[in-house]
Amino acid sequence: MANLWEEKFSTEGYLYGEEPNEFIREHAWRLEGHKRVAALAEGEGRNAVFLARQGHEVTAWDYTQSGLIKTQQLAERHHVRVETGQKDLIHDPVPSGEYDASIMVFGHFLKKDQKTVFDKLVSVVKPGGIVMLEVYSEDQLLYGTGGPKSVDMVYDPADLLQWIKSYKVLHFFYGEQERVEGKGHTGTGHVIQAILQK
Repeated sequence: MANLWEEKFSTEGYLYGEEPNEFIREHAWRLEGHKRVAALAEGEGRNAVFLARQGHEVTAWDYTQSGLIKTQQLAERHHVRVETGQKDLIHDPVPSGEYDASIMVFGHFLKKDQKTVFDKLVSVVKPGGIVMLEVYSEDQLLYGTGGPKSVDMVYDPADLLQWIKSYKVLHFFYGEQERVEGKGHTGTGHVIQAILQK
């Protein structure tokens, strides 16, 4: 799997474009006053760089070296700094309670590993911190506008609701969204969004 992504991110240009995910752009105001942000499964860095441009101190983690190199290049082009680290989010530990917020956009993991990654997304954040994620739902397979082709790599909304129910939920959405993000995501897709306060 890692080799597949290394290959995808090693190509010319940015697979998902250089602009941030629309959900992150729309809800970035929720991160005001939350200085330190961790971006998990951040790929080529478009969301991390966007948040750095908004004045956040951002750390981007991905398990591809090629994605992290592109993150640094994008940050340099925009004259901002993003700290990067190579992490396998299933097996590698993450610091506990060190960040004011965390984000994950389209983190593709097998169903058996999704809760592990979600728990890390929450654990890196301090009490009172914000967690934001947008992932593809199982219905995305009917759309074919991006994301994995296997039902085992997309998310069940019932799982997400179960995982977030013990937190203060600020936003939850399950349905269609237009996503035009480079060559990787094009057109109407079916997503799950969640924003919670730890």
